[in-house]
Amino acid sequence: MSNYNFMGRTANRLCEETRRYAYESLHGKYGTDAMVNSPYITMDDVEGFESMSLNDRFSLVINRVAEQAPIRIVDGELISGSANLGEAIGHVFPAKRNGEFIFDSVSHVTLAFDKVLKVGINGIEKEIDDNMGGEGSDELRVGLKNVVKAMRVWHKRYLDATTGKVHENLKRVPFEVPTTFYEAVQSLWFSFAFTRLCGNWPGIGRIDEMLGKYLDNDLKKGIITIDEAREILAHFFIKGCEWIQKDTSRGSGDAQHYQNLVLAGVDENGNEVTNRVTYLVLDIIEELGISDFPITIRVNKNTDEKLLARAAEIVRLGGGIIAFYNEDLILRSLTDYGYPLNVARRFANDGCWEVQIPGETHFAYHPFDGLRILLRAVLNVSCDYCDLHFDTYEELYAEYVKCLRDHIVRDINETNGYMTQVDQTTGKRIWHAAGPSANDMVVSLFENSCAVKGRSYHNAGTNYTVISPHLGGAADIANSLYAIKKLVFEEKKITYEELVDILRNNWEGNEVLRQYARNKYVYYGNANKEVDEIFAKVLNDFADIVFECNKEIDSPVMFIPGVSTFGRQIDWLPFRYAVPFGYKQGDILAGNASPTPGTDISGATGIIRSYCAADHSKQVCGAALDIILNKASVSGQAGVDAIASLVKGFCELGGYFLQMDTQSLETLLDAKENPDKYKTLSVRVSGWNARFVTLDDRWQEMIIERTRADI
Repeated sequence: MSNYNFMGRTANRLCEETRRYAYESLHGKYGTDAMVNSPYITMDDVEGFESMSLNDRFSLVINRVAEQAPIRIVDGELISGSANLGEAIGHVFPAKRNGEFIFDSVSHVTLAFDKVLKVGINGIEKEIDDNMGGEGSDELRVGLKNVVKAMRVWHKRYLDATTGKVHENLKRVPFEVPTTFYEAVQSLWFSFAFTRLCGNWPGIGRIDEMLGKYLDNDLKKGIITIDEAREILAHFFIKGCEWIQKDTSRGSGDAQHYQNLVLAGVDENGNEVTNRVTYLVLDIIEELGISDFPITIRVNKNTDEKLLARAAEIVRLGGGIIAFYNEDLILRSLTDYGYPLNVARRFANDGCWEVQIPGETHFAYHPFDGLRILLRAVLNVSCDYCDLHFDTYEELYAEYVKCLRDHIVRDINETNGYMTQVDQTTGKRIWHAAGPSANDMVVSLFENSCAVKGRSYHNAGTNYTVISPHLGGAADIANSLYAIKKLVFEEKKITYEELVDILRNNWEGNEVLRQYARNKYVYYGNANKEVDEIFAKVLNDFADIVFECNKEIDSPVMFIPGVSTFGRQIDWLPFRYAVPFGYKQGDILAGNASPTPGTDISGATGIIRSYCAADHSKQVCGAALDIILNKASVSGQAGVDAIASLVKGFCELGGYFLQMDTQSLETLLDAKENPDKYKTLSVRVSGWNARFVTLDDRWQEMIIERTRADI
């Protein structure tokens, strides 16, 4: 019996030393040490720093990080390299001058770590050298070589500090191509850890595809056992917990470092990826409950039932660590948009679930509150007068689509990343890249095309530059439109002007009507065809508006639609008003493409059927559905079968992305009152996981109410 318990998880395959290491990491031993003892390096002693060239400043800073970041060697660890400058935990380059951070960093990106395994850092540096004098900027290429130089400094310090098999395994990688599974895991970790050391938060991508062949070869040669491989890979996951702190400031939760993993699905040639590493990852997550690497499984029509059942066994344990992509639909979505099939097959995600091609994509998403547009721009709830009148529901809906289009076009014209500037000759806005920067130099090293193009990540160096407007409040919009259609235009219980006045006054004095609107109608999430058709039309029209921007705006940027809130329904509360379907101002409304809490009364199947009424292939970036299951209802083999069936049904009906969590309402309520008992209790928040006790009261209440409503 192990001395280390991970929230009641009973699997016990790993050795006691590995479990101890995991327990210490999950309880904040190493993250607290980094933040308290070594938060950043300083450049205050460098004379003439501001007058240096950008490359010279960057070279000095990154070399000092490599030279001065504390080296951490943990007794018994199997792989080396730790991002030990604490301010990197906060998504900044951990270097200051005169009290100010010098450089920014990058997230919402999955890098070409597969390239490190295929050619090594030496191969990447050779590519830089081979392209000197080519297109673009050699200044950028010099900057990339400075990153490699700093990596060598950091690597040598770890070689000097390690001994035994860890030292031997680190000698060649990540600079040379790994020859064993152990080397491949070390190479992947060291490269990833260096990007984190510099404050970046990248995704990792398809870890089983990257590592599977190494494990198969080693097993065939007899130089490793499956149990030894599990121990090595477990240390990769444990080291990914090194930013957990003992007492994290409460907010939207910890573990938001975007280090996502994608499992299974097909490779670029259409061959199934699932392999022994796929199952080792699931073993480790089952045993240790590590939620810092959100995992998404790509499910297709040929996915093995064994994999679905194994994933279901872990989903039912809670924590929301595993989510699911409908691979067949996503490949159709990407190719319909214009991606070549072999490129589309390589998809992973950015940091939550937004789809992108690893090592090829500059990505930004632009979330906005579509409900607020309805309430303010169409219904004028924020004004003392109602200057719009609609004789029919169709007129009102057409006005909403017009206002939606105005917002999206304005947002795209004013976007950051690729920016607009006014052409002095024509007076029109034209597009231009962001320009040279050191903020993205480390990330640019791990992009496939930056060295070839001589352009950085932010400066048009990637093969795809994607900006994705994200519609928020989708279910609330559909429910509001449905209630208006019923109350005003069909049943004629009130006039349009009376409804607007009621919403301005937060339903005050109209409780009977509010309860009627709240309880009479069957809203989105219950397989009600009438409201689901409204939901589908809103999403389709939104997608069409975004697609039109690709045709109307002369830009190298790819505009793709997506549906999300990522928890912003909490931040949007002060700017929203009462809604037509009976909720008051201040009530927490829908997240992502999920039902409004309390409106779904038909169970998970009803939710999925409503969600799948829309053509989600048009949401090229993604549309997330969140479902919470009662932990007691998914126990035993029947529970495993039920979860697997839900996933299969979701894909067959045309879903895009499904994130499920199983929770006990009683456990969440107890954790809110007694946080010290639940330091490692993980919950799915909204595209990421967090330890429940690191959420502030507003976020905890959102999770509790969502759980209460779904259960």
